[in-house]
Amino acid sequence: MLRFKILASVVPLLAAAVFARSEIGSVSHPCIAIGETSVELASLFWTAGIQVAFTDDPAQATVRVQITDDADVADFAVVDDGASEEPSACQGNPSTRLVAISGQPGGDRPTIYLSSEGPADYRIYVRSKTFSQREAAALIVGARGGQRHLQAASL
Repeated sequence: MLRFKILASVVPLLAAAVFARSEIGSVSHPCIAIGETSVELASLFWTAGIQVAFTDDPAQATVRVQITDDADVADFAVVDDGASEEPSACQGNPSTRLVAISGQPGGDRPTIYLSSEGPADYRIYVRSKTFSQREAAALIVGARGGQRHLQAASL
C-alpha cells in the first residue's frame, strides 16, 4: 500500500516536470515588436492577456483582415527569410503582451475574418517560414486588443 501511495504522489510530479520542461525548452513563438511592447503568441491559452478567434462568416467578425500579395499596400508585412535587423526586438520582458488563438468565437474576444478581398481593418502581407497568415493576423489584432488602428510594428 505504501508503494502505491508513493507512486500516486510521484506521477503528478513527473507529469508537471515534463510539462514545464517542454514549455521552457520550446522554440520561440511568433512575435512582433510595437514600440516598447512585444506581442507574442502564447502556447498556453490561460497565460494570454487576450484571446482572438477566427470565423469564416464575415457577419460574425469584429475585425476584418485582408491578405494582400503586394507589400506596398499592406498595413503590416511579415518577411522573415533573411536575418532580422532587430534581433532583440522580441525578447521577453515585463511589457510582453501574450495573445492566444481560441477555437471558439464569441464572448469579448475579437473575432477575425481573414480573406483576400473586400473591406478590411488591416491589410497584411505574409511571406514567412515561421509565421502563418493566421498567426500574423492574430498578432496584429492582439497587439491592439481588438481595436482597429495600429502603429508601425517590426519583427
